[in-house]
Amino acid sequence: MENTKNFGFRHKAGILMAVSSLPSPYGIGSFGSCAYDFIDFLDECGQKCWQVLPLNPTSYGDSPYQSPATAAGNPYFIDLEILAKKKLLTKEELSQQKFSSVRVDYGRLYNTRYDILRKAYSRFEKSREYKAFLKKNASWLESYALFMALKEHYGFRQWTAWDECHRDYSKALAEASAFEEKMDFWRWCQFEFMSQWASLRAYAKSKGIGIIGDMPIYVAHDSVDVWSAPEQFLLDDMYNPTVVAGCPPDGFSADGQLWGNPIYNWARQKEEGFSWWINRVGNAFRLYDILRIDHFRGFAGYYNIPFGEPTARNGKWDSAPGIELFRTLKEAYPKGKIIAEDLGFITPDVIELLEDTGFPGMKMLHFAFYDPDSENLPRCFTSSNCVVYASSHDSDCTVTWLRNLKGEARARFNDECPRNKEQSRVYDLIEFAYNSSANLAMVPLQDFLMLGNREGRMNEPSTAQGNWGWRASSRYNTKKLRETILAMTVRTKRNK
Repeated sequence: MENTKNFGFRHKAGILMAVSSLPSPYGIGSFGSCAYDFIDFLDECGQKCWQVLPLNPTSYGDSPYQSPATAAGNPYFIDLEILAKKKLLTKEELSQQKFSSVRVDYGRLYNTRYDILRKAYSRFEKSREYKAFLKKNASWLESYALFMALKEHYGFRQWTAWDECHRDYSKALAEASAFEEKMDFWRWCQFEFMSQWASLRAYAKSKGIGIIGDMPIYVAHDSVDVWSAPEQFLLDDMYNPTVVAGCPPDGFSADGQLWGNPIYNWARQKEEGFSWWINRVGNAFRLYDILRIDHFRGFAGYYNIPFGEPTARNGKWDSAPGIELFRTLKEAYPKGKIIAEDLGFITPDVIELLEDTGFPGMKMLHFAFYDPDSENLPRCFTSSNCVVYASSHDSDCTVTWLRNLKGEARARFNDECPRNKEQSRVYDLIEFAYNSSANLAMVPLQDFLMLGNREGRMNEPSTAQGNWGWRASSRYNTKKLRETILAMTVRTKRNK
């Protein structure tokens, strides 16, 4: 497989920031002025990449990694002020949607946002552009619109609880005309989402900023993806998974992690030339310039647990298609740029797969100081073909991580990470990443803002509630912060 050693650039920097975390007066970040302001902020800081979390719709638990639709966009990100400029909402209606919240209140959004979107949709006149969008995206849009219409019909219960005539996808298609009005609302939501995102992405491109998207390896059981193609997954006659995904017990979790996602029917997918994956990755590349694939090790070997087990203790490892899949994807998307999230329990087969694909892997500085010669230490990087992270959306904020770093790990950090008396040790760690050989250095905005877990943590793995709600203050974008980040970017030569 051709080894692509960079992204079309070398030695650059970027910021990890979820769209949902952007400040706005409407309870959640959107594709409106708050996003354009963030792109300007990135540009003035000398940054070349904006990494977002998955843009897919969220459901129970609010996680973008457990979405009801992998090809669809989250309607919450549709900017209401843009709808008002299109005369689809009045100033009074817009004003009524304003509410202040330190964190994203997903419950309130669920109860209010779709009502205002329906009002905007009721005033929308179908244009030639809209009809072209429907035709171009019919391969995924029609099944998504029907799935969501049926969700409404059944009070948003899981699809396996629907009547048999609708649990069966082919039978549901035969009755789709009865749900046409509901379906058209969900089609319009995707049209508006994609239109606004395309404009925002074009603005980023005009500033020389690339968008890094994030694709979970697995899909949610309660999703249009499983409902419309159950043969692609290991399910029983009642459409329940026979096995589910997770991670084995380790030093961080005695019971392991029970994710609950259905496992792919890899034998079936291989027989079909991995067409399901070709479509999925193609939809992602239409949204992003670079695609980060989460849990990359699962393509070499995956851990699966019998359905119904209370923990992940009784799972086992099985092999996945690995390089066969990625060779197929390379043929379909020869210019596709992919980052492999290769953190966690890494075995020789994962290392071999990463080398065979040529994808840049990830280095995490929070992992770098627990072993004398950790592969996450910049001096131990064997190639610049990697992306180094100070921390991530799943980790402690660096302020909290440093506060808890003790013993040999703390001593090693003090010895390895150069000290700059003019800045904090948090910024020393960021500069440590910037000074590494990695082609790209990524830092969550929370670290630049010097936030701890209480104020800024995005997600704590293995906890079902209380995640994904962090929002940046509207006052984050200060001249001092921009100058500080730019100065570091310049002195580490990541701005050229």
